[in-house]
Amino acid sequence: MKEIIRDSAFGKLLRIVSGTALLPYPEETDHLTWRTYVQKSAGAEPYETTVETSDAEFSESYGLYTVVSQASYRSRRRPPLRTALAGPWRGAQGKTPVIIGWGGPDDSENPQNWSFGKKMFVSTLIWLLTFSVYIGSAIYTPGIPGVSEQFGPTLTEYARGPMFWAPLSELPAIGRSPVYVLTLVVFVFLQFAVIYATNIGMLLAFRFLTGFFGSPVLATGGASMADIWDVRYRDYMIGVWGCFAISAPVLGPLVGGFAYSAKGWTWTIWELLWISGFALVVLFFFLPETFASNILSRRARRIRRITGDQRYASDAEIEIARVYPRDVLIEALVRPFQLCFLEPIVFLMNLYIALIYGILYIWFEAFPIVFELKRGFNPGESGLAFLGILIGTTCIAIPGYFYWKYRWQSKHVDRNGELSPEEHLPPACVGALCLPISLFWFGWTGNFASIHWIVPIIASMLFSIGGCLIFNSIFCYEASAYPKYAASVLAGNDFLRSSFGGAFPLFATQMFLNLGVGWACTLLGCLSMLFVPYPFFLYKFGKRVRNKSKYALHDG
Repeated sequence: MKEIIRDSAFGKLLRIVSGTALLPYPEETDHLTWRTYVQKSAGAEPYETTVETSDAEFSESYGLYTVVSQASYRSRRRPPLRTALAGPWRGAQGKTPVIIGWGGPDDSENPQNWSFGKKMFVSTLIWLLTFSVYIGSAIYTPGIPGVSEQFGPTLTEYARGPMFWAPLSELPAIGRSPVYVLTLVVFVFLQFAVIYATNIGMLLAFRFLTGFFGSPVLATGGASMADIWDVRYRDYMIGVWGCFAISAPVLGPLVGGFAYSAKGWTWTIWELLWISGFALVVLFFFLPETFASNILSRRARRIRRITGDQRYASDAEIEIARVYPRDVLIEALVRPFQLCFLEPIVFLMNLYIALIYGILYIWFEAFPIVFELKRGFNPGESGLAFLGILIGTTCIAIPGYFYWKYRWQSKHVDRNGELSPEEHLPPACVGALCLPISLFWFGWTGNFASIHWIVPIIASMLFSIGGCLIFNSIFCYEASAYPKYAASVLAGNDFLRSSFGGAFPLFATQMFLNLGVGWACTLLGCLSMLFVPYPFFLYKFGKRVRNKSKYALHDG
């Protein structure tokens, strides 16, 4: 627990105030300890020489989801450049740098070596952060009639900032924890501006800003899981993280519905403030850094301070010192669009995810019509209808997905521990069939008040099962099929699905009222049917298509 608090925002602040007297690191109490962190410099090459490393070594050093690592790979064969991206280290004036690394295979500061209990505790903090931010996308929706009554007609606004926050969190000098905590501080306090908004423009502007500042964990939460867990458990933990991301907007209408019924629309935001405020307090005191590059960078910084020798630097500092800022901008802002719209596999997969995401938010608008207008539920009771989605995700889809990975997918791992990207897709094939069936079922059973309310709720469970299986399969497939460009592929995915999630609800209510629930859901079901063949096609021919791409992984 001492190490957790020492590496948290509170611990870092306490160390600054005390001049590092409180919560010291081992090398600060025993100056001989730092010598165990010194690594042999490969070839003893000077800083001005470009160090060549293999793609496997490079990927292993920087993890799976890093935009900055892509920029570093792009810059490696260019002339050396010392930039501010490296943080406090600016080179050793032509001398050979001495690399600071882990103190051994059992180094306790390495997140991969944390105890199972510590890993679970830190993972739970990331899940809590994800939940507290994602619930904000839907907790407000039951109060929209109240907002319309006070300010006039409204639009639903969503915002995401993954292409800004993801590269920032991957700089060795910054890391993930400061980005998570500082943006959450802004997210929490902006809720007051939403609550006390005096006009619709002010309300929408601050809703936009809260979405922007709340987005880091939505973009890099999976990367945080990869920081902590090794390849044997990584997909499982990313799946649990995704479960929290799905559950939060489902519970939002439930929590917000009762608050709106009792106290009005502002109380839906008060609830969001309490949830995110609680998360902020817990994370401020207990969230340690998980990004290995940042941990080693801060270790090297301490050793430079102890020894007064600028030769000591982490591998990441040396690597990132060669990165051109424009390369970071290209990888963060240009590459996601390039891959998203010009790479056929990525475009169709991201479009499929975005369509599901858009349908999900459109479909949420049908629940008040089905359960309030047709069956007489109040807003709080209507929110309870969303529990079918939650049960389908947490009690059926995730356990079933994990069982499949353990029982069947593991059989396809080769002797080197490698798995073909296409072996992630069978659950997506099942999920693709579930979606249209669920939408047709929900639409035509929800359309008639004479049919018991439990029937459309069961139909909604099937939708959540299908969506969860597709999301997890495609995320794992994209990361495996595009290992060097995983950050850009996933950032483009986040951008496209957030755009659909923000745009589709703008016409949802009118569509359900004009077409009726049955035909509107039929239209959505037909849209989802367009992509049913795609996972099957990719499972059978994906390897052949990948081998023709200059960005994707090529199999021998």
